[in-house]
Amino acid sequence: MEVWLEELESINEDVQAMSSCCQDMTSRLQAAKEQTQDLIVKTTKLQAESQRLEIRAQVADAFLAKFQLTAEEMSLLRGVRDGPVTEDFFKALGRVKQIHNDVKVLLRTNQQTAGLEIMEQMALLQETAYERLYRWAQSECRALTQESCDISPVVTRAMEALQDRPVLYKYTLDEFGTARRSTVVRGFIDALTRGGPGGTPRPIEMHSHDPLRYVGDMLAWLHQATASEKEHLEALLKHVTTQGVEESVQEVVGHITEGVCRPLKVRIEQVIVAEPGAVLLYKISNLLKFYHHTISGIVGNSATTLLTTIEEMHLLSKKIFFNSLSLHASKLMDKVELPPPDLGPSSALNQTLTLLREVLASHDSSVVPLDARQADFVQVLSCVLDPLLQMCTVSASSLGTADMATFMVNSLYMMKTTLALFEFTDRRLEMLQFQIEAHLDTLINEQASYVLTRAGLSYIYNTVQQHRPEQGALANLPNLDSVALKAAMVQFDRYLSAPDSLLMPQLNFLLSATVKEQILRQSTELVCRAYAEVHAAVTSPAGGYRDPEAILHRSPQQVRALLS
Repeated sequence: MEVWLEELESINEDVQAMSSCCQDMTSRLQAAKEQTQDLIVKTTKLQAESQRLEIRAQVADAFLAKFQLTAEEMSLLRGVRDGPVTEDFFKALGRVKQIHNDVKVLLRTNQQTAGLEIMEQMALLQETAYERLYRWAQSECRALTQESCDISPVVTRAMEALQDRPVLYKYTLDEFGTARRSTVVRGFIDALTRGGPGGTPRPIEMHSHDPLRYVGDMLAWLHQATASEKEHLEALLKHVTTQGVEESVQEVVGHITEGVCRPLKVRIEQVIVAEPGAVLLYKISNLLKFYHHTISGIVGNSATTLLTTIEEMHLLSKKIFFNSLSLHASKLMDKVELPPPDLGPSSALNQTLTLLREVLASHDSSVVPLDARQADFVQVLSCVLDPLLQMCTVSASSLGTADMATFMVNSLYMMKTTLALFEFTDRRLEMLQFQIEAHLDTLINEQASYVLTRAGLSYIYNTVQQHRPEQGALANLPNLDSVALKAAMVQFDRYLSAPDSLLMPQLNFLLSATVKEQILRQSTELVCRAYAEVHAAVTSPAGGYRDPEAILHRSPQQVRALLS
């Protein structure tokens, strides 16, 4: 029993020991569990913190990528003072502008301080970059002094970028204009004195003995140079989008071409003042007018100095041209020639009409606008024709009626045939035709009178016209008896048998066969009418003639038939 008790106690002790051990282990496990829980919590916290820091790092990297430049970009923008500008520079500049615009978003958040700092930094970088770009572009423009101006794409991009800085943009354009101006002046002087490469084309001044070609070559060179300079400017500014680009182009072209105005003016003035003759002066005047019109079509009216110079030379040449015409006209009246024996145009008239024909021919071939040509034409005709008509009138004043009319018809006919070849002469042609017809009436009457006198009807016709009933019968008037009438009819019959035998000598001097034919036709009509009046008076019972048909054996119809 005791053994069992001892064993039970031993077992109890073991159980107690095991219980104590289990409790100890449980306590230790509980303690370990508590420690592990803290570690897990800390680990979880650390993991969460790590994720948060990683996100912050990503945000910071994204922020820096969006609102900061790389070291390479900073280097491109700042660069060395005289270093080249490449396409990468414009990419970096675009990036700065983009950051400067994007950073405005931060100003609407809690990051205003950072936003302001970044904005200030980008603004400083922009100014540095624009200053560098301006100096580089200025240097590039200053180097564009070759006649063939090659505008590189980078320079074009530079002007596009500089448009955001109007002052720098304007200064760069001015630099370009100054460089090109000196180039154009040098090119013009070389073209005048040295010619092209290798002497081809020849120097323009080699043709100074030929005024029209000399002036034409200078103006043609300027026209080509003006068009080329406009093309260069358009290439330089082709990417510029601000308003007023066209005005800028015209203004700079005006500045570029201003330099050639002085040498051009001096040379053209020398040509004009030398008075190469009215025709050449008129051609030069038209040439200047044409190039004024053409160049203004290329550059508008902004190339004021060049266009003003050309216009001044045009007005000067036109003034001296009309002075030359007026001087020629005044000389016509200084010593008026007598009409030549053949009553044809005088030598002075022929010379003046030759001059007028040459002027009008050059006027017709002129490329000046139509309205300007018409205005010039009226002035030219007034300057030449009016003195000519006056000269002819004075010259013919000492002649007899028929001689005067013949001379005037011939002179007017020459004027008319000269003008008929040209435009804008309708009004003058009408005036000349009216004057010709007035003198033709004189010749028609003179020819009719000539025929009636030599055919024996003049006295009879005049008496019949002036006869009054109270004077009594015609047969009783002196020299109107039957015998006298029969004698007159014998003479008249001789005329009827050969009408062409009774022509005034002056009619053979007429230059126009048509005019001569018209005079003969209408004078013959007057003769027929005169005979009809005489026939009516003689055959009338009041005439007092016995057997009037025996005296006037031809009826008016028969006479008209014989003369037609």
